[in-house]
Amino acid sequence: MKGQLSIRLFETTVAVLMLTIFSPLLLLIGIVIKLESPGPVLFRQKRVGFVEKPFYMYKFRTMRKGSENQKGHPQRVGDIASFVFNPPRRDLRVTPIGQVLRGTSLDEWPNLLNVIKGEMRLVGPRPDEPELVEQYLPIYHLRHWVKPGMTGLAQINGRSNLTYHQMMTYDLHYVKHHSWRLDLTILGRTPLAVVKKEGAR
Repeated sequence: MKGQLSIRLFETTVAVLMLTIFSPLLLLIGIVIKLESPGPVLFRQKRVGFVEKPFYMYKFRTMRKGSENQKGHPQRVGDIASFVFNPPRRDLRVTPIGQVLRGTSLDEWPNLLNVIKGEMRLVGPRPDEPELVEQYLPIYHLRHWVKPGMTGLAQINGRSNLTYHQMMTYDLHYVKHHSWRLDLTILGRTPLAVVKKEGAR
């Protein structure tokens, strides 16, 4: 219990510091989003978190107003295990600044608000939409034994270039073996994965 409180305090502190230190950049991003197209700077999307409890994840808006609720993937994906996130190279719903934010993963920085609220961690499986969770194979539900994270094993090993089963294999490995050492390794490798833009979407 004491260890969990220490982790919670550490990650909350890190999230607050990151939001504070990078606030000028985040403010600039918000201004550009607002000037480029009408609509809110942030948008909320329902995701499934720890013990399959739903929550709303925050991200910078990257789509034009009215497009946020349109799925980037079909509601039914057929064979969930072989499914690959494969968005079009130029999604007309995505704004120019949105393309930049997605390519650099800066659109995910508002996830830090979810970390502060205790809904997410810095490291863990990325949370899925309820529509995908409904199609999970039974073993996939084990990923909800830990809190979702901003980055994870799948994110540093191919991201959306992976099949869904490959992604789940990484997530389930993390659930079984997660530790401070593994978390630090993932955090250390995340910047390189972002710079290389492998599987960015």
